Amino acid sequence: MAAYRSAAGFQRVLHAVKHVCFSKQRCGVIICRYSTVYDPTEKTFDKILIANRGEIACRVIKTCKKMGIKTVAVHSDVDSSAVHVKMADEAVCVGPAPTNKSYLNMDAIMNAIKQTGAQAVHPGYGFLSENKQFAKRLAAEGVSFIGPDTHAIQAMGDKIESKLIAKAAKVNTIPGFDGVVKDAEEAVKIAGEIGYPVMIKASAGGGGKGMRIAWNDEETREGFRFSSQEAASSFGDDRLLIEKFIDNPRHIEIQVLADKHGNALWLNERECSIQRRNQKVVEEAPSTFLDPDTRRAMGEQAVSLAKAVKYSSAGTVEFLVDSKKNFYFLEMNTRLQVEHPITECITGLDLVQQMIRIAMGYKLQHKQSDIPINGWAIESRVYAEDPYKSFGLPSIGRLSQYQEPLDLRNVRVDSGIEEGSDISIYYDPMISKLVTYGKTREEALKKMEEALDNYVIRGVTHNIPLLREIIVHPRFVSGDISTKFLPEVYPDGFKGHMLTAGERRELLATAAALYVAVEIDGEKVEVSGEWNLASALLPLTINGKHRTLQVYKHAYFKLRVLSKLAASLSKHMPEKVPEDTSSILRSPMPGSVVAVSVKPGDNVAEGQEICVIEAMKMQNSMTAAKAAKVKSVHCKAGDTVGEGDLLVELE
Repeated sequence: MAAYRSAAGFQRVLHAVKHVCFSKQRCGVIICRYSTVYDPTEKTFDKILIANRGEIACRVIKTCKKMGIKTVAVHSDVDSSAVHVKMADEAVCVGPAPTNKSYLNMDAIMNAIKQTGAQAVHPGYGFLSENKQFAKRLAAEGVSFIGPDTHAIQAMGDKIESKLIAKAAKVNTIPGFDGVVKDAEEAVKIAGEIGYPVMIKASAGGGGKGMRIAWNDEETREGFRFSSQEAASSFGDDRLLIEKFIDNPRHIEIQVLADKHGNALWLNERECSIQRRNQKVVEEAPSTFLDPDTRRAMGEQAVSLAKAVKYSSAGTVEFLVDSKKNFYFLEMNTRLQVEHPITECITGLDLVQQMIRIAMGYKLQHKQSDIPINGWAIESRVYAEDPYKSFGLPSIGRLSQYQEPLDLRNVRVDSGIEEGSDISIYYDPMISKLVTYGKTREEALKKMEEALDNYVIRGVTHNIPLLREIIVHPRFVSGDISTKFLPEVYPDGFKGHMLTAGERRELLATAAALYVAVEIDGEKVEVSGEWNLASALLPLTINGKHRTLQVYKHAYFKLRVLSKLAASLSKHMPEKVPEDTSSILRSPMPGSVVAVSVKPGDNVAEGQEICVIEAMKMQNSMTAAKAAKVKSVHCKAGDTVGEGDLLVELE
């Protein structure tokens, strides 16, 4: 980015990005031209309630509209003006903002079903999507659950039981303890028997919550504590299991689809190895790593597992794959997966429609031989997160400006927000799922680069700079990836894009061109284009190359264009002295204080836990930067804190 300052003090910040212009098309219908026909004469449901929020609720509503099905949205009081509420035919408030009082409030959702007369419920992902008690209550009321039956949810939702079933179904499994871990000390004992490193994870749920890697006894104790707390908070079930951690693997999953008549298919794989804190960031389909034989073996084992529990609906079997293409069962998600759009892109199937048909009792319309791999699709999860803090700590705020890259062909954006929407501490910080498609991987990556460059988000910090760097990194482009990609490529954390000499000149020249023509480093740089400073995007031509500048108030790259007098005086301006962060602890993100472990007068060691902050269902341990005595404590358990709020001072 580049900033310029005129004599009047006017300042703009410009984000330099590449741009190629395409004809305008709306998202959601650009690349997934589904091969499945929406037959209006095929009887399904008259009305479906979506027990979810955000982008997945909007995604389900879109397919329901295509099928001629009326929809009911549920929402918390803070979501009353949300996009999914506006899209639905009806909407019912189910409680206040906290999820346990709204989107996890079964009584309120059951009342909404009765109130609206909905015949079926689509749970989306997360929340109640894998809750067998919810499915049982629906069945008792004669309401269809658009997902598998309670037996499959129980069997696959419990990581311990699912592993035993997988073994019996001849599915490759990871060595580990096939039981519930009682307490931290038993966890240490089991970890010692298995051999470090180990993975501690919640028996129920998924999505990276309630998971910790431990390399020694102390990390096992700490991991047990945090994992059990996160599991209880996210899934209402604090049971944990421990298994061998497969170091440096790939995370590759198989999409399955099964009906109530014993038919089951595997819809190829998704590569999900780019992760931070066990949560996926970039996914693609197919994988660059699998050969046809390995793909078929993984698909057949996934179907074998689905049939073993009489699975019926869309589901995902996740595997860890080592460098020699040995693969091991990780878990089965008995719901629609976040990254399902990339499978839709390469197969032409609308998975939400398939789920609805299956729930109605129809047989699958396809055979295994009908399932293609048609082209390549990539998904970037766009989050309201600061990528410069642990690859992404949550950011909250209001979207003051929001513009999806709808002018680019072969781009799909699944979102549930709009300009003016609030990103709050109560829910997942996802802004959207940005999907690009191409006939080849190279083409899909190029589309992703263009789409990220043309995505305008203001009002919250977002992770587009990190996504942009990932998809152009030589290791990612070559397919040399694993779940350790981010810490290996950025061992000191993500620091942003480092400008080349040419990029620096382009930025300086562009900033100067908006102010006054100049030469940069003795070289002439030509900048031309139709500029509208009221627009967030400025398409320009720089030395014959197409570029788009994003207009910011704050910069990633700050460049100032000054008059000679201002430049001569600027050297006399005092620089702001950085704060001594070793003696103070500030909250790196907005959230709530779960626990405070110290009091004034306590002596703490370097790295010792001082407090725990929970943000968007993830717990984060705040530690001392040095050995010192605690001078003052400015927070207590239950407090809500903002980013930068002072928590503790050390002497």
